[in-house]
Amino acid sequence: MSDSSLRARLAALRDQLHHHSYQYYVLDAPQLPDAEYDRLFRELLDIEAAHPEWLSADSPSQRVGAEPLSSFSQVRHETPMLSLDNVFSEQELLDFDRRIKARLDDAVTPTYACEPKLDGIAVSLLYVDGILVRGATRGDGRVGEDITQNVKTITSIPLRLHGEGWPEELEVRGEIYMPRAGFERINAMGRETDGKVFVNPRNAAAGSLRQLDSRITAKRPLEMSCYGIAHQEGEALFTSHSEGLLRLREWGFLVSPELRVVDSIEGCVAYYQDLLARRDGLAYDIDGIVFKVDSLALQGQLGFVSRAPRWAIAHKFPAQEEITLLRDVEFQVGRTGAVTPVAKLEPVFVGGVTVSNASLHNFDEIGRLGVMVGDYVVVRRAGDVIPQIVQVVVERRPDSATAIVAPLTCPVCESLLERAPGEAVLRCSGGLVCGAQRKEAIKHFASRKAMDIDGLGDKLVEQFVDEGLIESVADLYLLTVEQIANLERMGQKSAENLIAALDKSRSTTLPRFLYSLGIREVGEATALNLAKHFGGLPELMAASEDMLIEVEDVGPIVASHLHAFFATEFNRDVVRQLCERGVHWPSAQKQGGAQPLAGQTWVLTGNLESMTRGEAKEKLQALGAKVAGSVSAKTDCVAAGASAGSKLAKAEALGVKVIDEQGLLDVFASSSNVE
Repeated sequence: MSDSSLRARLAALRDQLHHHSYQYYVLDAPQLPDAEYDRLFRELLDIEAAHPEWLSADSPSQRVGAEPLSSFSQVRHETPMLSLDNVFSEQELLDFDRRIKARLDDAVTPTYACEPKLDGIAVSLLYVDGILVRGATRGDGRVGEDITQNVKTITSIPLRLHGEGWPEELEVRGEIYMPRAGFERINAMGRETDGKVFVNPRNAAAGSLRQLDSRITAKRPLEMSCYGIAHQEGEALFTSHSEGLLRLREWGFLVSPELRVVDSIEGCVAYYQDLLARRDGLAYDIDGIVFKVDSLALQGQLGFVSRAPRWAIAHKFPAQEEITLLRDVEFQVGRTGAVTPVAKLEPVFVGGVTVSNASLHNFDEIGRLGVMVGDYVVVRRAGDVIPQIVQVVVERRPDSATAIVAPLTCPVCESLLERAPGEAVLRCSGGLVCGAQRKEAIKHFASRKAMDIDGLGDKLVEQFVDEGLIESVADLYLLTVEQIANLERMGQKSAENLIAALDKSRSTTLPRFLYSLGIREVGEATALNLAKHFGGLPELMAASEDMLIEVEDVGPIVASHLHAFFATEFNRDVVRQLCERGVHWPSAQKQGGAQPLAGQTWVLTGNLESMTRGEAKEKLQALGAKVAGSVSAKTDCVAAGASAGSKLAKAEALGVKVIDEQGLLDVFASSSNVE
């Protein structure tokens, strides 16, 4: 191929790759499979390697990183990167609106652009003739650091502007951040390799941007979302902030899909409440909302104070991280005997609630953090996630701080604690004789997916154990109405209802019974496979580890747990007592009969009147079907009850067979496996 043809091919490849990057990262509408994109990219690299003199600053190959810098040079911003004033309450937001209106003509009612305030690092990008020529950090607002090589590695930043109509010189401002999924991924890798583990996504993004070796930055999952234009050469191309952001999207930038324009401050309040409620479901961290007067002309009238524009405000969310004192560490024992260290904290308001406890997970985590009793620590709480300590403020450590020492015996029953090879967790060796494990074992036994004992809640289980009424799950079936009615906050009717629920639970299935025993690593699916394989409880209890490994989804670890459980005399006694006290299930012959739905995948959706979805699932599984949670082209049948929604619609779109509740009942009635 001639040089002219090769250069034309190189230009075409660059155009194609820029186009497909825009489709993928900005529009979220990829037009090529990854393998084809990779093929085009490799072809580009091959041509540039053969002709390095043809390399250009806007080539997609520049995203892979360059040789390390010795230091960052400084950049003076043409337009200062100002901060925003913050408000923390609805009343302060209303006051902001009042001040805006006081500075404008009475006839003018401002509209507001609303955007999430990304918890990342502010940057400035300069484009000349559509080509990225400089990227810089905020710094002190007037002077920042040149991070051009690093920002070039971020795929959501265009190296060359897309489309047309952009000015000869354009300065764009935005926030570089790390999505939560990427943050979890790099931290997981850091833990596995004893490498760097970051405190939060913002910390990870900042550390990634300040790498002198841009090849490291290229490996970090960073994105940038634009929030404004600082400067454009020539005449104005739009009249509002929101219009400018939409134009930036056309030119190849990622702009928040949450961008909205509202016509009143009440609309701002509603937007804040909506995004606050959805905050934990977003793919990235946000710490508030930014509200801006949308009209650029009105922004010009309102002007600036010394460090911030008058026409914009940040309404901050409740903080998700705070610093507090670690007073002590207690050790809690769970149902499986796992001993969890729990930090007792000086109460602190974080994530919208007052937090006084935080999980320390295990002693590996304590060692990684280097935390001691008496330390000041950073506590993070996001949504319903259990509060956790993410960092120690080492510079505030007092001389009186003491190391956290692992206990040798169980804090509940004083049995020895064990740590299995390859595990980070300490476990109590006391089994069901341990009071803590006993309570948790009974709660699990009574749960909906196990024996489903209606009305037997956690507090009642604790009362039964504390009052000495029960010592094992088998003792539940010896309780009387009189014993229960005499307990605090119980009465005759409640006691009668609970006894009736206990009687009803005596009739169950072998898979439910196995799951209810709380054997380590034995979930619903494993319990079902065990029941299908052995057919009866005596056969399972007598099985060796080698025989257990033959069961589908049972490996050496699960086989070991099962064998150890049934080899323990106390556990065998409890199982025997349960059977003697009336717990039963269909015979092995009935469970092991024909399975007309073997190999089929079914999906249940909507509300069933004749049974619960859980009961229908068990019946389908007894007939050999796999019951999935989502519809795909491989689904054999969807059973749709009343008010079925998206799953029904997807099944119809894919042409999957659909039956109603009566059709499902007909399937059950026609099977010899069903009584």
